[in-house]
Amino acid sequence: MKRDNLPWQTMAGPVSDPVYGGNADSVAVDNGPFRQDNGLPKVRNGLLAGNRLPERWAQHRLAHFVIAATGFDAGLDFLLTWQAWRAHRANAGANATLRRLHYLAMEPRPLSRAQLARAAAAWPELATLASELLAQYPSPLPGPHRLLLDEDSLVLDLWWCDVGQALDDLCHSRKTLVDAWYLGSSAATPDSVPGAKLARLSRSGATLATFATTGTIAETLGTAGFSVQSLPANGPIPERLCGKLTIAAPPMPLSGTPWDISQQAVPQPLRALVIGAGLAGCHSAAALARRGIPVTLLERGELAGEASGNGQGALYTRVSHRHSPVTDFALASFAHAVRQYRRAFRRGDLQQGEQGALCGSFHQVADAEQLKRMAPLLAAVPELAQVVDAATASTLLGVKQDHDGYWFPDSGWMQPAALCRQLVKHPLITLHSNCGSLQIQSAAQGWAAVSGSHTIATADIAVLAGGTTCTGFSGLEWLPLRPVRGQTTWLPPDAGFTALRAVLCHTGYVCPPIAAGQCIGATFDPGDTDPQLRNSDQTYNLRQLAGAVPAWADNLETMTAARLDGRVGWRCASPDYLPLVGPVPDRTAFALTYGALREDARCDIPIPGTYLPGLYVNTGHGSRGLTSTPLTAELIASQICEEPLPLEPELVRALSPARFLIRDLGRKRL
Repeated sequence: MKRDNLPWQTMAGPVSDPVYGGNADSVAVDNGPFRQDNGLPKVRNGLLAGNRLPERWAQHRLAHFVIAATGFDAGLDFLLTWQAWRAHRANAGANATLRRLHYLAMEPRPLSRAQLARAAAAWPELATLASELLAQYPSPLPGPHRLLLDEDSLVLDLWWCDVGQALDDLCHSRKTLVDAWYLGSSAATPDSVPGAKLARLSRSGATLATFATTGTIAETLGTAGFSVQSLPANGPIPERLCGKLTIAAPPMPLSGTPWDISQQAVPQPLRALVIGAGLAGCHSAAALARRGIPVTLLERGELAGEASGNGQGALYTRVSHRHSPVTDFALASFAHAVRQYRRAFRRGDLQQGEQGALCGSFHQVADAEQLKRMAPLLAAVPELAQVVDAATASTLLGVKQDHDGYWFPDSGWMQPAALCRQLVKHPLITLHSNCGSLQIQSAAQGWAAVSGSHTIATADIAVLAGGTTCTGFSGLEWLPLRPVRGQTTWLPPDAGFTALRAVLCHTGYVCPPIAAGQCIGATFDPGDTDPQLRNSDQTYNLRQLAGAVPAWADNLETMTAARLDGRVGWRCASPDYLPLVGPVPDRTAFALTYGALREDARCDIPIPGTYLPGLYVNTGHGSRGLTSTPLTAELIASQICEEPLPLEPELVRALSPARFLIRDLGRKRL
């Protein structure tokens, strides 16, 4: 859905059920499909059996199986499917072709976490699964939210939006994605059954099941190509419809200028190559390995040795009273990163307190009108952000503040190098450090990484995640990336700032102390190529911190810049403050195909884009790589494996490297 410049708002919650009654707080337990006396057998025998699950999982010959549900409600359909999936995995053994279940649910009125917890309490046999779901359950921010569950074998995409909008967005790629449909409450009336869209999204042999049983619904689905039969009521199981796609639907007609849709179909890769072992590269390698794809990860120096090498980094996001690609991506990627990092701490992959902490962060804001405008909007999502006054901020931080601002309770800090080391521990990832200068070349089997005349590795697909070094690859010089020098300062453990218990963001940032000290920073110097630690920059960082925390000013003034440790690195920035993520376009072909944009930047050219087969980039994250790279890695891996994407088409387009070619054509620069 295109939301750009619309007023920012969260999704509305549920209303009372028209049949069973109940107020908004009780609807999750009281409404018909989820009552204790009929909910479990109804779903097991209606939706799962109606789609012949898990029988079809045992026969499936692809690596992933996709279920799409037109509703999520209290999650019972999902929890019972998860329960069946766990049993299937336990019985299937390690050699099963099917490795991942992808469950996509569309819900226009999502329950709150508290409502979901009350509803789940009615099903004690599902308590363990419900607890894991609740640990990652997202806020009511519009758009898709991706959850990784059950040792990464289960992907849950929750699309908080109108079902029709979600189906339109999913149809945008013109790919068949879905193996089974659960048609829920949104299909209760004939007009709401979008049969043609369901068929266009369905793979060959896709099935469906629904408790909506009017003759018109069966006719609508039949017209779309589904063979449908009605099954009679049986005890607690009401009458239901089951169906199977027997006539393939034609693809969506092309309209507008679909430059973001690739003309080429890329087969499932057998091997992957990732160049750059910073946050973007390590997350990309991990996302591919989660899908069972062996990855060779190459780094010209040491793991996390460049922009990802700071001792502490803060998790950033932004809020605004209006939607925009920058704001919407910032919030979506922040929420996804928090889910991933919280899970890593919970599983013991990272050590809370030494390698990171989701301790919250406070952002000073001087614009009182901005805070006044945002306060009522954020009141609906206090778990995301809150407007707090200086006194409250002082209590939260443990140090006196003179400014009001935003409190982000789920934010915090991470140690990037420790995170990278944890990500590459996967048995399918092979890391080669200190490779020196690298080039990427097209090869008979896909792509080859070359150093001088020596081929280091080859693979079907390649992901370039080396920051500004991506412009050094032949044919990619046009990528609009720029290096921005940044210097951080490391305060010793006896500096006297141990009272700080959350991240403080001002014109710079300061993290809570760990045993080795704490990180402050950072300078921002575009185009500066000096690799040396500068005393003037150390002094700048100290003075910025003194201005943010006046109570520390005297102590900071006594510090000698030359005696402090620090680090110099280069952020990789883009002109529009969004990263470059996705397949690499064929620049020459784009110029030919979309050349008419030079004369009319708004004209329609209904031709898909031409991309270099199997070549992707994940770069340009600036100072927010800790926040943005987990989600962009999922985006690239989903594109490579032709799965449902974790972002809406508008944001996928906003991140695509090809966006700059389209802009240059419209401005007559190409």
